[in-house]
Order: sequence, then C-alpha cells, then structure tokens
Amino acid sequence: MEKKYDVIALGELLIDFTMNGQSEQGNNMFEACPGGAPCNVLALLNKMGKKTAFLGKVGQDQFGRLLKDTITEAGIDASHLVMDDEVNTTLAFVHTFPDGDREFSFYRNPGADMMLTAEEVDPEFIGQTKIFHFGTLSMTHDGVREATKKALKAAKENGCLISFDPNLRPPLWSSLDLAKEQMEYGFGYCDILKISDNEIQFVSGKEDYDEGIAYLQEIYNITLILLTMGKDGSRAYYKGMRVERPGFSVKAIETTGAGDTFCGSSLNYIVEHDFDNLTEEQLGEMLTFANAAAALVTMKKGAIKAMPERKDVEELIRK
Repeated sequence: MEKKYDVIALGELLIDFTMNGQSEQGNNMFEACPGGAPCNVLALLNKMGKKTAFLGKVGQDQFGRLLKDTITEAGIDASHLVMDDEVNTTLAFVHTFPDGDREFSFYRNPGADMMLTAEEVDPEFIGQTKIFHFGTLSMTHDGVREATKKALKAAKENGCLISFDPNLRPPLWSSLDLAKEQMEYGFGYCDILKISDNEIQFVSGKEDYDEGIAYLQEIYNITLILLTMGKDGSRAYYKGMRVERPGFSVKAIETTGAGDTFCGSSLNYIVEHDFDNLTEEQLGEMLTFANAAAALVTMKKGAIKAMPERKDVEELIRK
C-alpha cells in the first residue's frame, strides 16, 4: 500500500517562552515561540519537502490557536490536532545560560498535551505513514500513555518504521524511575533511536557512550541508534558499524530544537534511502547533514520557525 505520509509524529505541542532582553523598567521580556519536540522534527522534514502530520492536543485558547496556525503554515497536517475546551495549552519558560545551555520551567499541571486519550488515536491514520515518531513527554501520565501505546501498536501492525527520541525532561516526571521505565518501553518498540549523551548515561548507568549503547543493543536489538554529543558531533550505530562525525562550530544563541533538527534530518535521509541496507558512507553523510542542520538552528530563536533550508545546510558543510 502506498503510504500517504512520510512521517507522523505524536506528542507535545506547546509554547516556549524564551528570554528576549529587558524592558525600560528592567523587567525580563519573553518571546512566545511555538515549540515541542515532535513538531520541530516535522517542521524540518517539511522544509526538506516531506509530507508530515501531527497527532496531539492543545487548549482551545489563544496559544492553542497560534500553535495550530503555526504548524499548518509550516506544512504539517493538523487534521488530528485536538483542541481541548477545558485544559489550557502547555507552557514552558526557558532560561538560557551564557553558554547556551537551558533550564525549563513547565506549566503543565495539567496541560492540554498530556490530556490526549486513546479514543482520540485513529489506528487507520497512523497506518498511513512510512515512519511513526514519538518521545516520552507523551508517556508521563496514564491517559496520554495509553494513547501513545495504542498509536505504537497501530504503527507496528501496519509495518511503519518506528522512531523514538526519549527527550528526557526530569521536571515533568513524578519520579525518574518512571521516566526510565517509559524510556525502556520505547526502546522495546523502536527501529530508530535518537538519544543524547546524558540520556544514554542516565538509562544505562555507564559513563562510556559506547558501553551504554552496547548495553542497549544487547537488550533491545535496535537497528539504528543515533547518539548526539552536542557540539562534539554525533555517532551512528547500525548493524555492527560505528560511524562518528564532528559537529560544526557556529555562534549559537540558544540550543532549543537542535536535537530535534538533528532527528528530523536523519529521518529525512532514511525516507530517501533504503533503511535495511545503509552503508558506512551513507551513515557518515547522514550525520554530517544532521550535525550541520542542528548547528544552524542554534543561531536563531524558536525552533519550528527557525528550521534551515537544504541549501543553507549544504553551504555550511562546504565551508
């Protein structure tokens, strides 16, 4: 069956309030940036000409409407974005430190994104995609966890490739043990795992990245694991191969969305190539492009609207 979408993602869609200078009175000013990892991933894929759709929930409020308009403008199919009349859109305040690192404060008790229910997941819709992508923010609470599991089951039954980015945010979990348990559930389902350096250490308990990845592969047998190491670049582990590519040095103003951009770029490469027969050279090419795209997004604010064009990524690679 010909699939209608290249990638469908499920998860959180929220507003990231990022610091944007001070007022004349000396008060901090915040910019309301549409955000949430899954749609950041999809926005990059759309920039690369792919067909995408999103499944999630926002509030029937000014921010929810802004988010719906934003993803629609980005070319993401929003027909399965649910608007909640009772619970407001989730908000996050992002404090950026001088080195570009971040700290999050979430307003999500409850927030609309965690109110998605299993009834709102249409298995037929999920079955129309080549790749199904998810994270753990849609696994923090019972209802949305059931919705995620139903979507995963539908993706598996319809032969979709399953992509997982844990995207660990400790403040959103009642306990880190539960976070780890849900990450492990995701590992059991995915064909493609994008994981960061601190997440692999958290989940494997091993300082050395290679040892941590080996631990995961031994238990879960994940076909492709992509490890991101911030400005140090990234690695791909695939069928006994280990490929590493360095990062790109740019003037970063904030790192929001860099991992998502990396993830979207990698999924874009996978859509365009034969996932079962990737070569070492192809893995290197994929990492280089993804590293460059991720570097470019750190030079702007607000990930969904800051996704780079293919030509800009290729230009940075040539430099």
